[in-house]
Amino acid sequence: MPIHYDKRDDHIVVITIDRPEARNSLDLYHFRDLAKAWRDFRYDDDAWLAIVTGVPGQFMSGADLKTYIPQITELAKEIGKGEVKEIDGCRLDDGTRAVLRDVKIYKPIIAAIDGPCVAGGMEMLGGVDIRIATPNAVFGVMEPKRGLFAGGGTTARLPRQLNYPAAMEFLLTAEAFPASRALELGLLNEIVEPDVLMERALEWAARICANAPVAVQATKESVVRGLSTTLDEAYAIEAELSKRVFATEDAKEGPLAFKEKRPPNWQGR
Repeated sequence: MPIHYDKRDDHIVVITIDRPEARNSLDLYHFRDLAKAWRDFRYDDDAWLAIVTGVPGQFMSGADLKTYIPQITELAKEIGKGEVKEIDGCRLDDGTRAVLRDVKIYKPIIAAIDGPCVAGGMEMLGGVDIRIATPNAVFGVMEPKRGLFAGGGTTARLPRQLNYPAAMEFLLTAEAFPASRALELGLLNEIVEPDVLMERALEWAARICANAPVAVQATKESVVRGLSTTLDEAYAIEAELSKRVFATEDAKEGPLAFKEKRPPNWQGR
């Protein structure tokens, strides 16, 4: 199966894209499976954090244009008849949901990148919180080079995540950037060697999972929702989420554990 979903016993999920014969590009059915992986992660209360990665030397290079366009055209035709909303479990919005556009996942997500992160890979990266890459990684919003448009969220999210000149360097040149330049422009958190990539991603995951999961998720929710609104509305969102967190059992456990000089036992509620 090209999309692997591995639930560990430390509240961490590892989602691996495994289609190296197509440079980890995805057809209709693989987009369906990746969208399902994100749904499974979102609704599993025991899953606190996800790491998305590819098999060694690969990350994600978007849609497999040889197969995806005919498949999505046929799917749209059948759904357009009004008799079905999906075929073989495939929906028209699987592609955008697979790259985390219009998906409300407030749990933290880490990307471990070793290889091309272009087209849909860059779209998905926009929905990821921590980005770790190897020197083998390459980044690019290359659709304009082919007369296409990056419609999976990149033109909306990238200027909100990087400073404007950096975002426009990616978007307007449509060039492939090495990991070193991506780090300079603020797209990445760090660059590590390939043999320690997953080890480092798990270290980041452990640092985050040491914190109360409800508080972590509320923090991400406040940031994501706040970025799409005015400052006053963002303050209101923050106040709403603050009340929610302070009413949890974990908000009692944290100060108690500090007082008793022991590690907290988070319940996620």
